[in-house]
Amino acid sequence: MILVTGGYREHLAISGEIKDLVIADAVLTVAFALMFSGGLLGLASGVANFLYFIPIAFVAVTLSFVLHEYMHKIVAQKFGAIAGFRKWDMGIIVTLASSLFGVLIGLPGATMIYSSRFTEKEEGYVSLAGPLTNFAVFLVFFAVFMSLYGTSPQSVLNGISNAGYIEIMIVITMFISAWLAFFNMLPIYPLDGSKVLRWNRYVYLTAIAVIFAFLYYIGGPGILTSMVIVLIFALMIHFFFASGLRMF
Repeated sequence: MILVTGGYREHLAISGEIKDLVIADAVLTVAFALMFSGGLLGLASGVANFLYFIPIAFVAVTLSFVLHEYMHKIVAQKFGAIAGFRKWDMGIIVTLASSLFGVLIGLPGATMIYSSRFTEKEEGYVSLAGPLTNFAVFLVFFAVFMSLYGTSPQSVLNGISNAGYIEIMIVITMFISAWLAFFNMLPIYPLDGSKVLRWNRYVYLTAIAVIFAFLYYIGGPGILTSMVIVLIFALMIHFFFASGLRMF
């Protein structure tokens, strides 16, 4: 996710981005580990399952989320902007709280972009850079998965206890990458999808269709319920911003 601003205060605050990115990475790692281990119900039966998923979630989140945000920054800088990641304290709470109930709303922060002259096309490119990075991660891990195992990723995700640790890590990395792309490409401000749609609706529709295909391929029909829940939360976030409240 990105937020474009012409404000000088945000420009000065970018200096702490590495610390903020590390915190956001850790939060999402914990949140995804909680989600995959069963949330509150899983913790009630012990922490072993949660600890099992921590290394898996760390690899998946670092490759999917950190690279996503980094590519926003790189492309923004190509257009002459100053950019850096900033955590969002309220979003961190939402991220952790949602994971306890089995559906993750990933809002630990966003890439802040300092520019007073972005065109819609440039903003569209910068916004699309993150989800395209998720596409790349998904496809690389899909190729590795098929070359090593040649089975269905959906069967691994739905029967995790029957697969090996590396196999699970590969499939969960694919899932998290596709899930972060889906959430960020929802056409709701301030998510990436709202800027891509404003720039070019054909590019947007192509991207969201590919993301949906990725997620459905991995998660099957059961993923649809989670998508609807995430959409509802995204609308709530939109109304939060529409009310004039600041994210940072």
